[in-house]
Amino acid sequence: MNRLAIIHHSAHGHTEYIARQVLAGSCEVEGVEACLVKAEDAARTPDELAGYDGFILGSPTYLGGVSAPFKSFMDATGRLWRTQQLKGKLAAGFTVSSLPAGDKQSTLLSLFVFCMQHGMIWVGNPILPEQHSGVPYDEAANRLGSWSGLMAQADHSAPADAFVPGDIKTARMFGRHVAESLNRLMASA
Repeated sequence: MNRLAIIHHSAHGHTEYIARQVLAGSCEVEGVEACLVKAEDAARTPDELAGYDGFILGSPTYLGGVSAPFKSFMDATGRLWRTQQLKGKLAAGFTVSSLPAGDKQSTLLSLFVFCMQHGMIWVGNPILPEQHSGVPYDEAANRLGSWSGLMAQADHSAPADAFVPGDIKTARMFGRHVAESLNRLMASA
């Protein structure tokens, strides 16, 4: 089994809700064992990351970047970087903010650079925006048009599960895509 960790931080539950949708999609793929890992827990035990074959990293977008707890997790991997223990592992990312744009792209770029510094192999989001084929905007996969990773939007004061159907569908499709990519990578190794 190829092991996939969905490492995330969620202060208000929105990012964790999307992480659970990503997990559901990745669990549809045979040969992949996926699990949720809180960034705070991974920061305490970063050496355990070496036991995974791939990662999907998720953080809310706060002021144009990852949250402080997620950044603490990233910083805790310094020893792994020095010894290149994550080199060649698969990586992907997602983020949630309360606005349609909300500078989510800069959060995804932060995740991308982190993974590149570790020598990981980044997987983007190839899902075509469905609203171009007539699907109503709120129901459309990749309605926010992100290629570098998954983006989702939830109003700041909304319940944790208050996402439009398109964002939920996209999260599941993204999880499935990353898990399938992990199987292909591991089969070629």
